[in-house]
Amino acid sequence: MSVTALIFLAPVFWVISWHIKKNLGSPVIFSQIRPGKNNKLFRLYKFRSMTDARDKDGILLPDNERMTDFGRKLRATSLDELPELWNILKGDMSIVGPRPQLVRDMVFFTEEEMHRQDVTPGLTGLAQISGRNNIDWKERFAYDLQYIQNINLQEDLRIIWRTIFKVSQQEDIVTDGMETSEDYGDWLLRQEKINSLEYADKQKQAKHLIADFERGEISL
Repeated sequence: MSVTALIFLAPVFWVISWHIKKNLGSPVIFSQIRPGKNNKLFRLYKFRSMTDARDKDGILLPDNERMTDFGRKLRATSLDELPELWNILKGDMSIVGPRPQLVRDMVFFTEEEMHRQDVTPGLTGLAQISGRNNIDWKERFAYDLQYIQNINLQEDLRIIWRTIFKVSQQEDIVTDGMETSEDYGDWLLRQEKINSLEYADKQKQAKHLIADFERGEISL
């Protein structure tokens, strides 16, 4: 199915790539390291929607200052996620399943929340049709766990259909008042569910996991 979709959508890929190249330059596609099934790390691919603008100290500017008008349109239609079809083809992802979060989100998971990692992550999922970025993290995880407890074809087809509808309506694409979704660790810190020392320790853990993965890639 992923191969067919890639072939069918080739003209769309070309048009989007051309616009990104024109508006943002290279690269057209960017990758992020994400935890997949059983926390196995993989590279997730997306179309680029932000610039790499930095401040005088070389630090990336906030997302809202780097987001372009074209990037907003890509995200509003979820077209920025089309390259994830390659991840599905490789077996890193499936069409339906809990969304693969960032490594810096995963390190904050509780033992119960970690069960969402028992299955292959998806392009869309129950949480995405139930509020996506406009529900809080705990609600999102509750939907993920609800899904993995009752995986069946009928539910997957319902989720796919609802996803198509929501994308066409451009619903719940961004968190209210934010260009991108708030990180789980930032949310926990803001809710005072963790302290700054715990936050810093987990962030350091995430950086080590990513560095180890990248070293493994280089050594292959």
